[in-house]
Amino acid sequence: MPDKPRLSREQIAQRAARELTDGAYVNLGWGIPNLIADYLPKGITVYFHSENGILGMGRRARPGEEDYDLVDAMKVPVTLIPGASFFNQADAHLMTRGGHLDVAVLGGFQVSEKGDLANWKIPGSKGIGNIGGAMDISAGAKNLIVCMEHNTKDSAPKIVKQCSYPLTGIGCVNTIITDLAVIDVTKSGLVLREVAPGWSPEEVQAQTEAKLQVRGRVPEINLG
Repeated sequence: MPDKPRLSREQIAQRAARELTDGAYVNLGWGIPNLIADYLPKGITVYFHSENGILGMGRRARPGEEDYDLVDAMKVPVTLIPGASFFNQADAHLMTRGGHLDVAVLGGFQVSEKGDLANWKIPGSKGIGNIGGAMDISAGAKNLIVCMEHNTKDSAPKIVKQCSYPLTGIGCVNTIITDLAVIDVTKSGLVLREVAPGWSPEEVQAQTEAKLQVRGRVPEINLG
């Protein structure tokens, strides 16, 4: 594996934030996606949805701002934006199942070349695993972005021809953002849109089991 810098988890979140549009209703999953609210571009308003019954979350609470009666679905203290609303958890899940989310951003263990997602259990790992609301979210969101590291801790590719882990959703992923690349899932396969600074398309392909299509010059990810 090339000994080159990769994007940090915060930088992955920062790049993913640029995919969100003004006025969108967005659900953020656990892990890297939960960092995105801190990196919204200036001038846009995004209504973040939480499965425990909030629409209009802001960024995570900073030290000294915490109110433990105001937390997201991960029990992390958060802030609110003007116009935020509260409702019961059943209604929160009805929003995900009813197709009312413009975008969902989830973490992932594997994504296949057809856009299948596995993100709730690694066979053989400690713990039973819990699918939570990810199945509903992946099926109900109009656009699904997956944020994750490109490889496992053992350097195995996480973007694969076919998922070997239990599936969360089938053909549900639209975009993958990793520490090496931005990749679009299309009807004709995976298209490499951007690469991490200092990385070439060929080097990214070498870290990817599934075939990546390269259409002309592939720019580097710009976080500026």
